Amino acid sequence: MPVLILIPARMASTRLPGKPMADIAGRPMIVQVATRAAESGMGRIVVATDSGEVANAVEKAGFEAVMTRGDHETGSDRIFEALGKIDPERRCDTIINLQGDLPTIPPADIEAVLRPLEEPSVDIATLGVEIVHEAEKTNPNVVKIVGTPSPVDAARLRALYFTRATAPWGDGPLYHHIGIYAYRRAALERFVTLSPSPLERRERLEQLRALEAGMRIDAEIVASVPLGVDTPEDLERAREILSVKTDL
Repeated sequence: MPVLILIPARMASTRLPGKPMADIAGRPMIVQVATRAAESGMGRIVVATDSGEVANAVEKAGFEAVMTRGDHETGSDRIFEALGKIDPERRCDTIINLQGDLPTIPPADIEAVLRPLEEPSVDIATLGVEIVHEAEKTNPNVVKIVGTPSPVDAARLRALYFTRATAPWGDGPLYHHIGIYAYRRAALERFVTLSPSPLERRERLEQLRALEAGMRIDAEIVASVPLGVDTPEDLERAREILSVKTDL
């Protein structure tokens, strides 16, 4: 079925205001993210935003944008509104939610997030990467996947829990969760009707809402963590990375 890549973008970031429009290697960050999506070749790309400035920049760069309400609490809610506007005929059965602050994500990883959906019982797919730096194992800003290996593919985990704590205990690898999701359309439609769950509120992790409701999330394990731009320091690092790429 056709794949739709939706990129939520809002200007009201508390730590880095206006970050979708932050210049990285001569282009706004949101355009860099859309470019990575285009390089993946996975499907139609639409930026869902509440900002006319963002929409204009996206369209000027040759991509598609759709305006959404400004009161959405989550990116999932924003992309669901966008989905209803741009695909009322329900032609797209698979939706990738690509965060608008991942300008360095490898295009191959956008492709990889679809693989767990090859298993019919999987509702939502995501990505993980093995943690190699000891400090990240205890860092609450590094979200960990607690999962069991998939019997279908050794490079995949069936997620049992997501946590900011160091888990699971004991010998063995720990996995960093990468916040990109691929939804079956029915799964996204169900997810946005659910109320925030107790563990979601406690851990401040939206994906726990799906697990608490009995939905299945599988994670494809990839090789690297893309840089998420949340601070001025992150922005400078993204500029360094993509300036090098532009110069090649």
